Amino acid sequence: MLKLKQGNEANHRDGTLLDISKDILDNLAEVIYMHNPYPTREEYDRVAQSLINKNPSLREPGSGNGWYGWKFSLKFKMSNFRQKLRIEEEFTRLTSVDLKRSLFDGLEQYLPRLLDVYRAKSGIMGLTRQIRLLDDNNQSGKIPTQLKRNLPESPKLDLLEQDSKDSAQSNSTSLSQEANNGFAETDNKGFGIGELVWGKIKGFSWWPGMVVSWHATGKRQASPGMRWLQWFGDGKFSEVSADKLDSFIAFPKYYSHTSYSKMASYKRAVFQALEMASRRAGKTFGSSEMNSSEDEMKPLLEWANGGFEPKGEEGLRPKENAEQMVNDVLNNSQSIEDFCIACGKTKVATFHPLFEGGLCQACKDTYLEISYMYDDDGYQSYCTVCCGGDEVLLCGNENCCRCFCVGCLDTLVGPGASENAKELDPWRCYMCQPSEKFGALKKRHDWSIKLQEFFVNDNGQEFEAPKLYPAVPAEERKPIRVLSLFDGIATGYLVLKDLGIKVDHYIASEVCEDSIAVGAVRHEGRITYVHDVEEWGPFDLVIGGSPCNDLSIVNPARKGLYEGTGRLFFEFYRLLSAAKPKEGEDRPFFWMFENVVAMGVNDKRDISRFLECNPVMIDAIEVSAAHRARYFWGNLPGMNRPLCASGMDKLALQDCLEHGRIAKFGKVRTITTRSNSIKQGKDQHFPVLMNGKEDVLWCTELERIFGFPVHYTDLSNMGRGARQKLLGRSWSVPVIRHLFAPLKDYFACE
Repeated sequence: MLKLKQGNEANHRDGTLLDISKDILDNLAEVIYMHNPYPTREEYDRVAQSLINKNPSLREPGSGNGWYGWKFSLKFKMSNFRQKLRIEEEFTRLTSVDLKRSLFDGLEQYLPRLLDVYRAKSGIMGLTRQIRLLDDNNQSGKIPTQLKRNLPESPKLDLLEQDSKDSAQSNSTSLSQEANNGFAETDNKGFGIGELVWGKIKGFSWWPGMVVSWHATGKRQASPGMRWLQWFGDGKFSEVSADKLDSFIAFPKYYSHTSYSKMASYKRAVFQALEMASRRAGKTFGSSEMNSSEDEMKPLLEWANGGFEPKGEEGLRPKENAEQMVNDVLNNSQSIEDFCIACGKTKVATFHPLFEGGLCQACKDTYLEISYMYDDDGYQSYCTVCCGGDEVLLCGNENCCRCFCVGCLDTLVGPGASENAKELDPWRCYMCQPSEKFGALKKRHDWSIKLQEFFVNDNGQEFEAPKLYPAVPAEERKPIRVLSLFDGIATGYLVLKDLGIKVDHYIASEVCEDSIAVGAVRHEGRITYVHDVEEWGPFDLVIGGSPCNDLSIVNPARKGLYEGTGRLFFEFYRLLSAAKPKEGEDRPFFWMFENVVAMGVNDKRDISRFLECNPVMIDAIEVSAAHRARYFWGNLPGMNRPLCASGMDKLALQDCLEHGRIAKFGKVRTITTRSNSIKQGKDQHFPVLMNGKEDVLWCTELERIFGFPVHYTDLSNMGRGARQKLLGRSWSVPVIRHLFAPLKDYFACE
């Protein structure tokens, strides 16, 4: 590349560095794949090292060897490249298969899979999560309203099977246990939701279908003794008497060879029913994809006529669902703690933090990932119960930012609950109403404790307990030596001084000039800002929180942990490793790393694997007037102890306002760098009243909310927007004080 050649020449002259990583990585991945699709760690090292040796203009600034981050970016790019090839191959295969058959037959069979692959090909945010929601949506084929923001328009799919594939983030977890029965109506005639059946209506012969929820039909509830069926072949719905239904296991009794030979619609219906049955039973017939040709249908028909061996009727049963769960809890006296209240599965991995009931592994991963994901209106992006939903209802309590999906209301609370809620204005959600039971939904009385415990106990990986350092006798304590990476506005230094801990030296690395100005002026030059921190040390405390833009799932263009600003985490890890005491060096050493809660589960687990510990989740709402949930990794003593407010903490918004101004809300939502994060509620109100008019939060009020001294960021002619950006990227002072307080037992104090 000419640009690369010129860059190397410029680097030789004056040390200029290039930023063309995307083009380089794309080309490298393609070349490497041709030689070895799955390189070893050593091969990645050699490629990255060779790249920098031959092209010094690509060297990473601030990196010890110049190529460390390239290795991780290359590994991530290779994974994406392999996935891209698989998707392209699948897309081509599916479209070519469709062309071999009649258009409508092909679309009817392959459209669901084709849509999934199209979404993957388009690189849409949260692909795995969104496809899982589409597949698990009670066979209704309705695309959740939240997903419509991100997905292209697609035809309505009237027949979607709930398969057993869960999120890729939990693909190692076995969730294949099937339900004992579908949801049985109270008339005791059987045929629960999801069951494959033969049905008969006047004027038609016996036809294969599936029992579905009345929600899926978009109509009313079935009359007593009746069931809603969705017919295979055309996907239409009919209300059928339970007396005119029989189990699909009776295939030899109702299958008509004459109709199969003469009617294309019957042939298509039988094929679809057998395809779904084989998928449920895990039965394969040698071919990677089944077509409805005679050669492919023959083994299916033989299997069906032979009694669907080896699993028989057991293999045809539907997967667990929420409606079946509610029936078992309310009518069969089973404990709701034995069910996942988000999807109805019985393989429970943990408890639901807010309501009585459990969560399966897939729903747990989803909850961890997006429960703290908020839209621009300040409300949760997804349902408080299931972190999904077709349509959501927003709580009318001005101090609440939760939403509940129509599906959870009508299933867990009771049929028609969503319509009743829509008629109420304002409607108060089940977290804001008195603690009583609504159908099968009951708020935990200790939900705030359980919520903290839920994140603390997310031990997806087991690590050795961090080394515990004994407290240092008072006469032997020395001033602390601190390395702060991505220092921001020196929150760490401010808290250490507030706690009275003597600071020997505080070495900070920061690139934002406004942030440096705040730290330099407010702390009168006692912070040393450097670009290359490796020549400083030793350190007693290493802290940092790398930029979250490429990690937060709120950002649809995020690049993840191994590319963009995400890979700056590895700079923290590298410098942390270098700062740790050497073998035989017996001295207390502490560290802390911070980042957002709304990150991908895989990114979180990768960070934990490198840092060799699981994070604790702390929300500043307990000690301030604003939400601010963050993950903290580290070995600080007592990191997971309960968060308690002190007398100096301002817990209500009114306590943070200037004289004559009135708070409209008790607390505010998470304040970010974006100006509209100040607005509250579904009607986007400003949070303050002054002279009878709504007003924004002033900068001094924002500083109080975060726990900073008034006018802390008021310098260098910075405007309101610039000051909010500094605060929006900072840590909450009361939270850091909570984490740093135990250090007083180890270092000299004033």
